[in-house]
Amino acid sequence: MTTVSMTVNGTKVSRDVEDTTFLAFFLRETLGLTGTHVGCDTTQCGCCVVLMNGTSVKSCTVLAAQAEGADVTTIEGLAKDGELHPVQRAFHECHALQCGFCTPGMIMAGVDLITNYPGTLTEGVVRHEMEGNLCRCTGYHNIVKAVLTAAAEMRPAKTAAE
Repeated sequence: MTTVSMTVNGTKVSRDVEDTTFLAFFLRETLGLTGTHVGCDTTQCGCCVVLMNGTSVKSCTVLAAQAEGADVTTIEGLAKDGELHPVQRAFHECHALQCGFCTPGMIMAGVDLITNYPGTLTEGVVRHEMEGNLCRCTGYHNIVKAVLTAAAEMRPAKTAAE
C-alpha cells in the first residue's frame, strides 16, 4: 500500500491505495468521480483523459502514485459556480456528443489543447491534436466545431494593435 496525496478539483485528498492502482480507478472507485470513463485500458481511446498539472493525461495508464502532489482536474471540476466551462458549453451547443461515453475525455483534451497550444487553432490542428481521442458514434465534425467555438471564446482574436 502507498499513501497518495494530491489536489483533485480543488480539494486536497490523501488515501491509501495499492501500488498498482491507476489514476482512473483511484478517481472512480476511491473518490467516486465517475465522470472519468475507462474505455480500453491501453491509452487508445482517450475516454479517461484528465488534466494533471494543467496537461492532459490518459489516466488509465498513469499510476495514482505518479500523481503524488499533483493538481488533478476531472470533468466534474470544470464547471464553476453552476456555470459550464466554455468547452462543456460548446459541446452542448454544437451537438458534439451522442452517447456521451467519450465526451468527458474529449472535453478535457479540448481544454488542454485550447489552453496549451501556442498557435492558432484551425480545423486541421484540432483534428491532428485530438487524434488520441476516439468517438464511435458522432464522427468528429461537431467535436472539432465545439473545440473551435470554445477556443474563440477562451482565446479571443488579437487586435492589430496587439
